[in-house]
Order: sequence, then C-alpha cells, then structure tokens
Amino acid sequence: MTKETSIILFNQKKVRRYWDEEKELWYFSVVDVIEILTDSKRPRKYWNDLKKKLFNEGSELSEKIGQLKMPSSDGKNYLTDVAETENILRLIQSIPSPKAEPFKLWLARVGYERIEETEDPELAFERAMLTYLKKGYSKEWINQRLKSIEVRKELTDEWQKRGVKRGLEYAILTDEITRAWAEKSVKEYKKFKGLKKQNLRDNMTNLELVLNMLAEASTTEIAKKKKPKTLTENKKIARQGGHVAGTARKEIESQTGESIVSPDNAAKLQLENKKK
Repeated sequence: MTKETSIILFNQKKVRRYWDEEKELWYFSVVDVIEILTDSKRPRKYWNDLKKKLFNEGSELSEKIGQLKMPSSDGKNYLTDVAETENILRLIQSIPSPKAEPFKLWLARVGYERIEETEDPELAFERAMLTYLKKGYSKEWINQRLKSIEVRKELTDEWQKRGVKRGLEYAILTDEITRAWAEKSVKEYKKFKGLKKQNLRDNMTNLELVLNMLAEASTTEIAKKKKPKTLTENKKIARQGGHVAGTARKEIESQTGESIVSPDNAAKLQLENKKK
C-alpha cells in the first residue's frame, strides 16, 4: 500500500493523516481528532473508554478502525488507530463535546438535504450550481458540468439495466471509457492533474468535459442497441464509446496543434475565471 504522510491543522492543532494511493482514501489519526474535540489530557484513555462504550451499544465502528505507523513527538513512528473520513464523522457523532456540535449539525443538515433531493431531484442541481459558483467556477463551465452529471446518470442507469454492479464494476467500465478517449486511466489522469481524492470531472476544462460527455453518451447509446449481458461485453462497449470521443479528440488536436488532455485543475480554472 502506497502511503503519503502529512499533517493538517485544525484550530491550530495537528491531525496526522495518511493518503492511501491505491484506495484513494485519507486516513486520520483517531486520537488526534479526539484530543482536539474533547481537550482531553488523556486522549488515548478517552478513546479506549469510547471504544468500549460503542461496543456495548452494538456499534461496529471499532471494527472499522485500522492501524498505521505515524510519526510521534519523539520523531519515531508508532502504530496508531486510524479511520477514513466516513468513520471519523461517525465517531464525531459519539463525542459529547461543544466542539463536536457544529459537525453534528452539519451532518444533520446534509442528511436532510439528501432526503429533500430524493423527493425533488431538481434541488440537487440547484445546490450543485450554488456550490460551484461559491468555489469560483464560471457559469459556462458549471452548465457543462451539470450536463455531464445528467449524461453520467443516463449511463449508470443503463449499466444498472445490464446488471453492472455499483462500485468496482462501475470503476472498471469508467476506466475503459477514459483510457479509450484520453489515453489515460482515471488514476493516471488524476495524477497528471495533481489530484488525490478530488473528483476528476470537477478538474476538467470545458473541452475535456465535452469529450468525456461524448464518450459516456456514446457508450450509453451503443449499450442500448447491443444490450450487453456480461461485464466483458460491457467493457468492450465502453471502449467503443470512448473511442468515438478519442477520434474527435485527435481530430481537434490535429486542427489546433494543442493537447486537449490538460494538466490544468480546478485551482487553475478558478484563477482564470477570476481574471476575466
């Protein structure tokens, strides 16, 4: 497992974390989070007591806690309890502390909004528009991005009809599409743009988004016609759909003399928008 060590500051206090490149997940030191939220002078004891409490309540959270070597104050590395983001948020819900309350309120708000969006899907697009505007994206880019979400949803709906499983199989087919049009896997593409956990599409230029949409829309239409029944057949169709956009990419590049697959990421896109 490839790991990258780093430290983030929360209210001027350090939280140790590891980046798992293979899983594309951040793992955070549980003790560090507890120390910050509780101001406990004995955060390890607090964590041990909390683990027992959670176990007695029937929570499976403690089973999802891993251990990784992290640097200590003496400069040496020691095995430390760690959790990825989802489980850290679950842990925060179990901590009776004023500092944890803002996180709990935020989680409650997010949960409520997701329920609203289930009843009225248009709300998801409206909230996405506002979120992207706050981040500094241009309205032209946002329109493309929202359209790409719609195109992606049509594709995944078609995959569901064909028995493709969410998660790993979706990722496998997405990789096939991306390789076929951009000549890079999703992981290679993200590395090219200097990304880690960030969403690749949120870091694409307008033209990259357009070609990615063409690749996914083509894959959807081919799948509708050929009705694949296995993952192998779906992979073949994913490559065919991606190839349509790959051909368009090469034609545009031959006319412009510039590569469409760009190292530019969201930070660069937002900076350029501010200059306009």
